[in-house]
Parts: sequence; C-alpha cells; structure tokens
Amino acid sequence: MNTLLGFPQTDTFGRLLRQWRTTRHMSQLALATEAGISTRHLSFLETGRAQPSREMVQLLTGMLDVPLGERNALLVSAGYAPIYGERPLGAPELEPVRRALQFILRQQEPFPAFVLDVQWNIVMRNDASRRIFGLFKGPGHDEKSVNVMRTVFDPERLRQYITNWEDVAQCLMHSIHREVAATGSDAVIRLRDELLAYPGVPSRWSAPDALAAMPPLISMQMRKGDLALAFFSTITMFATPRDVTLQQLKIECFFPADAVTEQVARRLALPEPVAV
Repeated sequence: MNTLLGFPQTDTFGRLLRQWRTTRHMSQLALATEAGISTRHLSFLETGRAQPSREMVQLLTGMLDVPLGERNALLVSAGYAPIYGERPLGAPELEPVRRALQFILRQQEPFPAFVLDVQWNIVMRNDASRRIFGLFKGPGHDEKSVNVMRTVFDPERLRQYITNWEDVAQCLMHSIHREVAATGSDAVIRLRDELLAYPGVPSRWSAPDALAAMPPLISMQMRKGDLALAFFSTITMFATPRDVTLQQLKIECFFPADAVTEQVARRLALPEPVAV
C-alpha cells in the first residue's frame, strides 16, 4: 500500500470527490457552477480522466465544506502532501488555545462545562462538572475515560438517573447522525452503531429521518433520591480553524433550567468551612 506522510493512498481522488459531492447532495452542475469550472472538467476529475491541481483540490473541498482531516486525505489521493496540521492539544503551538479553553471552563463555574473531541470524549472539564455529575455516579462510572454519549446511553451509568432519558437520548442521536453526515468519520459511525446497540434504544433511531421532528430545546432532568436537577446545554466550536484537532473540538456548557438547580450548583461551589 502506497503512503504519503502517513496517509494511505487506497482511494482515488475522483471516488472521494464524488462521495463528498453525493454526501452534500450536490449535482455535478451545482458544484461545477459554484467552483466556476465546466461540468465536463468536473466529470473528468471524478472519473480519473483529468488530474487536479493542488489549488483545484482546495477549491472543490472548500466548496463541499469537507472537514480538514478529509481534505488532507483528498490531497494525498491526488498526489499532494497534506497541508492541515493535526497537533495534540498539549502541543506548544496550541498553548493560546488551551488558555482560552481553561478561561471558558473557569467562567462557566459554578455550572458544568466540558471540552469534547470528535467522538464526544471529555478532554477537559471544570470543577463544577465533577461536583454536580459526581452526585449521579452509577456502578459503571469510570472517571479516567469518560465519553458523554456512552455515559448517557449506558443503563449502568448516568442514564438510570435521567427521568426524561428518551428525549435526551433522541436529541443526542440526532447530533450523532448530523456529525456522521458532516464528517463521514469512521470513528463516529462506530460510536453511533455502539449506542444503537444499547438496551432500550429504539431501532427506528438508526434512520436519521425518524429523528427529524425535534423540540427547540431539551433540558436534561436528573433525579437521585430527593435530589432533582435540570440543565440545558450549549455547544461552541472554534471559528475558521486551520488545524484538524481544533476543528473537531466542541465546548459544551451547561446552564440551570430552574431556580432549584441554580441554588444547588451555587451551594456546592461554596468553600467548605475549615475546622478549628
């Protein structure tokens, strides 16, 4: 198998281009018009009768809003080196980004906030997330490896405390389907299939169309004994990232959905009295 800078050259540029054009529901005419090229030339690119320039690859992948990691794959398939970095979040070049993320997490106190990767794994979190969600630990809880989706779908974890679980899980599955459509990520597809296999997950959720009618906002309502809390959340992403890692990061901030939840969150954040 030929490789270039670690990227396997197993797919032709034309096949990948056609795949992304189909995923974006664009005809050859529509894409060619957007890109300012002839449909004949686009057809030749897709069938391999014409070789794209580096600039043409960048133009077409930009028009199709292809994720940066997949743009690298298309560049490699056309015989060019990838141009978008994929640095770990701990890299020195991303120190300003880490500071910004830490600032957001601190500012969200006393309410929970997470930084998530493309598979919804928690890569950073604030203290409030530990204080509040720590109240709802199930027997399957694993502090070292926390995936938000698995935590909600696993019957032995947070799921058992979510009183409106089906509404919350349906909303999250909708997000998974949307992410699959947007990125084509194999890792996200595997996560989706894993979640669909959990007990009690309706089989109809495997079809994105079955999740089309969603309310404008869903709060997650949790109860354990006499403790009842409710939160809704927002998702923030970096604007115009030029790094694969940054494009994949999501910042989820939770806000209290009622006065009782706000009071509990603020009370939990108070410093414990010092014994004398």
